[in-house]
Amino acid sequence: MKNLMYLFLALLLGFGNAQQSFSQAKKSPIKVLIVDGQNNHEQWPKITYMMKRYLEETGKFTVDVQRSYYTWNGGDLVEKYKIKGVPATQSLPKPKADSAFHPDFSKYDVVINNFGWNAAPWSDATQADFEKFIKNGGGLVVIHAADNSFQQWPAYNRMIGLGGWGDRTEKDGPYVYYDESGKLVRDNSVGKAGSHGAQKEFLITVRDAKHPITKGMPLTWMHAKDEMYDRLRGPAEEMDVLATAFSSPDNRGTGRHEPMLMTIKMGKGRIFHTPLGHVDYSVECVGFITCLQRGTQWAATGKVDIPIPGDFPTESAVSQRKFADNP
Repeated sequence: MKNLMYLFLALLLGFGNAQQSFSQAKKSPIKVLIVDGQNNHEQWPKITYMMKRYLEETGKFTVDVQRSYYTWNGGDLVEKYKIKGVPATQSLPKPKADSAFHPDFSKYDVVINNFGWNAAPWSDATQADFEKFIKNGGGLVVIHAADNSFQQWPAYNRMIGLGGWGDRTEKDGPYVYYDESGKLVRDNSVGKAGSHGAQKEFLITVRDAKHPITKGMPLTWMHAKDEMYDRLRGPAEEMDVLATAFSSPDNRGTGRHEPMLMTIKMGKGRIFHTPLGHVDYSVECVGFITCLQRGTQWAATGKVDIPIPGDFPTESAVSQRKFADNP
């Protein structure tokens, strides 16, 4: 009887330790790497700075930044929005490949890509390591013009699901949208990939309300002034469109409902892709902030416990949080 009691206590103690270890593991910060530096959008240094802050203020993430040495655009913002540990960069009139750009992706749970349409190709070794990172279970978050990058890299096109510009056409995959009846269409007709009208506020419509990223969101909500990408094309394999926005013909649009939030799976990896986030006032949208936080957590872990905030946008009203450079 004594032996049985000792065995029971040992098992109970072991279970308790296991539970404690599991609890501690859940509380461990998610390790995030933002890669940036070659972007046709001038505000990329500030947007990296903002995203880093938005993630860290949840208490669930630690965020590093690795920047290509050769930058294009950004000007004084590179100096103004310095990030500790990120070295100075050399500005060039056009992108140039940085042979030294080879982050150790294995140190992180998820990578956020804040490059642009004209990002110089990564070295073969860097590409191979990144593909391995994703296929083995690493996460990726693709922000705005990062879906314009690396058109000649087949695995990257597979990762982002849909992309634009960079000479992408029907050869790169179908044009994916929702029609007026609510049907997802994969259009293989001839055409270039990527366009947008003038910046404006627009309505987001959630298409998959059960996904961890969008669960609990209003089914429709207003996004702050932004570029609305349309006519995106790509492999669109293992891709789930979480939300769309209507591209109005009155604003040089398609008259179709274009993907605005997407997830893609590749190997064991999870990717969250949003074409939102053109400039600072776009990124100040509480909808964008929430999608960034929840999408990054999902890409890293497959789960989401970051709540929908009380100031989330409604169907009729945009909600923004003015970003303070020095909080």
